[in-house]
Amino acid sequence: MELQNFINRTTQDGILGIKITQNGEDIGKHLWDEECRRNVYSVSKSFTSAAVGIAIKEGLLALEETLADAFAEDMPENPGEFLLQATVRDLLTMCLGQETPALMGEQRPLYREQDWVKMSLALPFTCRPGTKFVYNNVGPYLAGMLVQRRAGCDLVSYLMPRLFKPLGISRPTWETDPFGNTFGSGGLMLTLSEMHKLGLLYLQKGVWNGKQLIPEKWVAESTKVQAATDRREDYGYGYLFWGGPFGSFRADGKYSQYSIILREKDAVISLTAQCRDGKRLMDAVFEELYPQL
Repeated sequence: MELQNFINRTTQDGILGIKITQNGEDIGKHLWDEECRRNVYSVSKSFTSAAVGIAIKEGLLALEETLADAFAEDMPENPGEFLLQATVRDLLTMCLGQETPALMGEQRPLYREQDWVKMSLALPFTCRPGTKFVYNNVGPYLAGMLVQRRAGCDLVSYLMPRLFKPLGISRPTWETDPFGNTFGSGGLMLTLSEMHKLGLLYLQKGVWNGKQLIPEKWVAESTKVQAATDRREDYGYGYLFWGGPFGSFRADGKYSQYSIILREKDAVISLTAQCRDGKRLMDAVFEELYPQL
């Protein structure tokens, strides 16, 4: 694959590395900086989504469970009707019912409250779950917490034998809450190539080296549109995955950390960056690279 036009177009945008695989072969890679582990921000959410799918298969939880049942001991006094209606599924679609985002990057260092589960459930649920898209870290955090509680271990330990080790990813570090629980909404540290493996796994419908790591049905459900977003230019949101052009979907992190799955082209394009204008990089991907696939 010819990368020079893409390189020329994006070098000033803070891109750090790109990797492209098609039909099982690596066809392009370029590094602007060394490939070390970096914060992949909300790409972490897609790993949490995978953990939820695995946990459902293992019978640890169900999408239809209400939060009132799943977090019975953490519920506020006199919970409102919208909180009582919320389910595990609502944790994954950004349609939880809270209109004010919480647990965001700039907020977390400032909280005095140590118990983020109780704090999250005590925040106002001002609209019916499933009706309004609001990008919010509360949902994926609680989803990750539920997996951890049901599994009896932190999310990294849960995913090590089920996902990370089979993918050849040595134990990663992952941000934690004040009690040491894995923060499933962000803070996972991975290299470009490690993040790229998640995209390849989803391209292969959850199969890696002949083994079904994630249920095929969950891969399909989590990467199709489950909710319309609040922006006209978006392509919809799945279970902690974003939809994209040409039927693509992606794991998507702050400052343009992407693993873009292109099923129609049997390809994955992943990149790491320190870019505040993700649209510029996405446009470059789909205008310079996609036509070559």
